[in-house]
Amino acid sequence: MSLFGKLFGGTGKGGKTPSPQEAIQRLRDTEEMLTKKQEFLEKKIEQELLTAKKNGTKNKRAALQALKRKKRYEKQLAQIDGTLSTIEFQREALENANTNTEVLKNMGFAAKAMKAAHEHMDIDKVDDLMQEITEQQELAQEISDAISKPVSFGEEFDEDELMAELEELEQEELDRNLLEIGGSENVSLPSVPSTSLPSRPEKKKEEDDDDMKDLERWAMEAM
Repeated sequence: MSLFGKLFGGTGKGGKTPSPQEAIQRLRDTEEMLTKKQEFLEKKIEQELLTAKKNGTKNKRAALQALKRKKRYEKQLAQIDGTLSTIEFQREALENANTNTEVLKNMGFAAKAMKAAHEHMDIDKVDDLMQEITEQQELAQEISDAISKPVSFGEEFDEDELMAELEELEQEELDRNLLEIGGSENVSLPSVPSTSLPSRPEKKKEEDDDDMKDLERWAMEAM
């Protein structure tokens, strides 16, 4: 087994290949471990910086040692940042591959189901069936039209003959009305009375004349 196999748990030729879910979970665990390592190094860097500031004027040797340790921690922190970026990229690629695998698997499953559904279908039989359905629909429409027509049961008449008879009846009615109008012209009208209408009373006439004179006098005075 190679060194990388020992470090990362390789299984060799006869080992079982890990599933995408297992690989993704391991990458997430590694990310979590490195994130905690980052937090630890950041705290160590802060402590060494405080030590260097504290001994900067009093103990230069201790201050220099603290700065050297800070540099090493910063280098490790940068390496972890690069490693996390690589792991994150690998995990995302593996997640996408796993998603694509599941999508293709489901599409293949659906394709097989569709093939099974169409297995017993013949396009010629489908065309024949649709043609038969169309014919049956047309037949049903013809039957509906025939049922909806009124049935006379022997009461078939000549339309022209009926119209002629109707016109004859209308003419008879018109002639009867004209005869009734002509006979009414001989009816005598009431006579005009020969006596004259009674004249207006003389007293009433005199009162009207006086009113007219008063009206004319008031009109003259107003002028």
